[in-house]
Amino acid sequence: MGRLDGKVAIVTGGGSGFGKATSLLWAKEGAKVVIADWVAEGGEATVKEIKDAGGEATFVKVDVSKPKDVRMMVKTTVDTYGKLDILYNNAGVGVVGNLVTEITEEQWNRCVGINLTAVWLGMKYAIPEMLRQGGGVIISTASICGFTVSPGVSAEYNAAKAGVIMLTKTAAADFAEQNIRVNCICPGHCLTPMVEKWASGNEEALNEVHRRQLIGRMGRPEEIAQAALFLACDETSSFITGEALVVDGGHTIVARKGYINKK
Repeated sequence: MGRLDGKVAIVTGGGSGFGKATSLLWAKEGAKVVIADWVAEGGEATVKEIKDAGGEATFVKVDVSKPKDVRMMVKTTVDTYGKLDILYNNAGVGVVGNLVTEITEEQWNRCVGINLTAVWLGMKYAIPEMLRQGGGVIISTASICGFTVSPGVSAEYNAAKAGVIMLTKTAAADFAEQNIRVNCICPGHCLTPMVEKWASGNEEALNEVHRRQLIGRMGRPEEIAQAALFLACDETSSFITGEALVVDGGHTIVARKGYINKK
C-alpha cells in the first residue's frame, strides 16, 4: 500500500526539478498526479514516466501567475479525478542578482508573480474544493532565501520567498479548524536545472558551491521530494501546520565565507 493511495494531487512546475521528483515519488506512493507546467515538453515527459511505471497522471499547461489558468488547473483536476486532496505550489523562477535600485519593474513583477502571487492563487482556488470535501493539504516551495540573504540573489526573489513563508502561516491559521494543513519547504542549494542554468557549464562554480555546503554537497531534487511526501502524508505530519521546513544540509546554521561569484 502506498502512503498516498487514493489521493489526488496537483504539482505545479512538475516538469523538472523539485516538481518532477515529487510527482514521480507521489505517483509511486499511489497518488493520481496532475502535472501543471508552462513548458509542455517537460510536463508531458513527467506524465509519460509516471504512466510507464504504472501510475496515473495528467498534464495541464498553466501559467501559474494568471488567475484564469490556475482556475482552469483546479477545475481540470476535479473534473478528471473528482476531487483535490493535495496542492504543491512549487513552480518558480530564480533570479541572480541586481541591487535593489537596479531591479526593473518588469523583473520585479515577473519574479513576484511566479514565486509569490501564484502561491496565493493556488490557495485561493484550491481551498474551496478542499473545504467541500472536508479537508486537504497545501505545500509550497519557499527557500532559505526567505529568511536569510544569500550573496548574489536578487531582492525580488528574497522578498517573494519571505512572502511565501508568511502566506503559509496565515493560510494555516485561517483554515486549521477546517482540516486544511498548510506548510512550506525551504530548500537550500540544490542541484536543479535552475542551478545548472546559472552555472552555464562552469563545473568549477558548481564544485565550489558543493564544497561550501556544510555537508560537502548540494542537495538533490529527490531529497526535497521526500520532504514533500512527509508533509503530504497524514500518517507522518497530521500534527504539523503553518511550518517552514528547512531542508538545506545545515547551510543556515553556520555562516560561510567566500561564496562563489560566477562572474
